[in-house]
Amino acid sequence: MANLKEIRTRISSVEKTKQVTAAMKMVSAAKLKKAQDAIVQIRPYADKLQEILGSLSGSLSDSEENIYGGERKTDKVLLVAITSNKGLCGAFNSNVFKRVNELARGVYKEQNEKGSLHVLAIGKQGYEILRKSLNVIGEHNEVYNELNFKNVSAIASSVMQDFVAGTYDKVELVYNRFKNAGVQILTNEQFLPVVQSAEDNDTQSEYIFEPNQEEILENLIPKSLKTQFFGAILDSIASEHGARMTSMHKATDNASDLIQDLKLHYNQARQAAITNEILEIVSGANALAN
Repeated sequence: MANLKEIRTRISSVEKTKQVTAAMKMVSAAKLKKAQDAIVQIRPYADKLQEILGSLSGSLSDSEENIYGGERKTDKVLLVAITSNKGLCGAFNSNVFKRVNELARGVYKEQNEKGSLHVLAIGKQGYEILRKSLNVIGEHNEVYNELNFKNVSAIASSVMQDFVAGTYDKVELVYNRFKNAGVQILTNEQFLPVVQSAEDNDTQSEYIFEPNQEEILENLIPKSLKTQFFGAILDSIASEHGARMTSMHKATDNASDLIQDLKLHYNQARQAAITNEILEIVSGANALAN
């Protein structure tokens, strides 16, 4: 059994750790509220734009003007991995790493072996890990320093230009979609080319396009894609704060349990030490008496 000084030192260390994790939990809870409000506000707008986008893309599926739609032979693929700049958020980042590697070894195994599978990392954690096993062509850690639609749309525009230029035939986003503070849904969704769902096809006749579909295409589709990209990052940020809050809550509870166990060991060790001292005193007194 460790001596009393070692146990006291460890108790002090765990108590300081508990204070840190409790503070981080409170900070994440405050940030989560703001991030949750942002994603709740943008989702209806983004979903409606996506619905119109699918309908518009379907109506122009045979048009050469639809530069963001149409099926291509998938030779060159870009995976956009959205993670965080910081850790201590449980499995938030590692889930994205696993999904990207699963796609690289499964669906896009052929492209990966040919070297035509690239990864764009948004977040320091994703860049540091994924570059060890995959071809990471760039990083955008700075986007979290001043997060706004303008900065995110610049990244989305670059990806869209690469798609139009033929640098990539398919672009997918891999991120955590926010559900609530305790649940994040790992998601990989197709960003480009724009696909038309069956629901979009059914509602296509409900829209009257003015002035014409081609002119709307030049404005609405890029805006919708940028909004989708921005929404994915907002989802990821809200998920990050939720995951960190949950992780720090568990860490604080574990620290409390550990402190109780250490105090129990400390009292047992102290009691044993006192008992030994009493026995030595009694033994010494008996020896003098004899």
